[in-house]
Amino acid sequence: MNTKIKSELLIRDLGNGLVLRRASVEDAEGLADINGRMHSDEGPDKPDVRIASWVRDLASKPHPTFAAGDFTVVEETATGRIVSTLCLIPQTWTFDGIEFGVGRPELVCTLPEFRRRGLVRVQMEEVHKWSDERGDLVQVITGIPNYYRQFGYDMALNLVGRRFGYEAHLPKLKEDETEPFVIRPAQEKDSDFILRLYAETQKRYAISCKRTREIIQYELGGQSDDSINKVETLIIEDKNGNAIGYLQHPKILWADGLYAIMFELVNGASWLDVSPCVARYLWAKGGEYAARDSISRFSWGLNLGDHHPAYEAMDDRLPAQRKPYAFYVRVPDLPAFLNRVKPALEKRLAESVAAGYTGELRINFYTSAVRMAFEGGKITAVEAYKPASEISSDASFP
Repeated sequence: MNTKIKSELLIRDLGNGLVLRRASVEDAEGLADINGRMHSDEGPDKPDVRIASWVRDLASKPHPTFAAGDFTVVEETATGRIVSTLCLIPQTWTFDGIEFGVGRPELVCTLPEFRRRGLVRVQMEEVHKWSDERGDLVQVITGIPNYYRQFGYDMALNLVGRRFGYEAHLPKLKEDETEPFVIRPAQEKDSDFILRLYAETQKRYAISCKRTREIIQYELGGQSDDSINKVETLIIEDKNGNAIGYLQHPKILWADGLYAIMFELVNGASWLDVSPCVARYLWAKGGEYAARDSISRFSWGLNLGDHHPAYEAMDDRLPAQRKPYAFYVRVPDLPAFLNRVKPALEKRLAESVAAGYTGELRINFYTSAVRMAFEGGKITAVEAYKPASEISSDASFP
């Protein structure tokens, strides 16, 4: 074993000259290097500097929920090289307003010559253990189709999705008309407004990621400008200087266009009035980015999921669509999760045709099953059991 490895970082010896350990701040450049090369769309000889910058930030800069030790590292002891790595980003999500902990594995990569040795599996098992120790009920990851099923994940939730148009679809101002709204860069003093508006508007979704003031401020000033996750946050004001909404977009073009990744308005503000102004802003700013980076810009759009009020307001201006991809989701203890969100399930039951139900529901997954008992519309028990057959169940899912 490499004697230079600090004992507090070591997790275990993997044999064959490899050890599994936690990362430290001193690993920031090594982590940035391997991730920048392995996650580059142009191949390892042309590292993605934006991904490298994101990793460097995570490993070396203050973050609201993450530290360098949340990276796992497989090190080759003879050379000190990082040959495989991933990380676990702590988050809090909500289900109809009920909070639960989520662990987000990310930045999974292995050098080509070290693949097919089970190194990702070893690290996944480790971060799943960390997540369980933190009390997380769910793990969520994004990635290539079907790969993460082998680690207990299923592609179960919509991930992004966008609608977009081209210059011909852009709402035009009349010759003597000026923009009816001001879009300006957000400042630290805007953090509370953004947080309140985010919390209010996320109520339209059953599942949402909770944000804090510290996370908002991190997005405003805690990331490097060249990080792939760096976003531009803007405040939308009316002509009297009142904040009526906020907007976020990446600082680079995606798929030949600039796309909003967050766009929300206060109650009472008109999506019909504000959305055209946002569209013109995205088109103009996208042109600036294209000139800066010497690339083409053809489109503008809204990367706001499967449904959003702005889609309705701009329906005829957004003729093109990319349907949502999927989050991989892992729920290791389904009864524990169902018990956490029990109040939301009881509320849904009360608003359904089965209000006041007394009885039980047996859900069969073939290798496992869950029984839920009800009394007068209240859930009195949620427990796992070993299914005898699918015929004895109320619903069966492979």
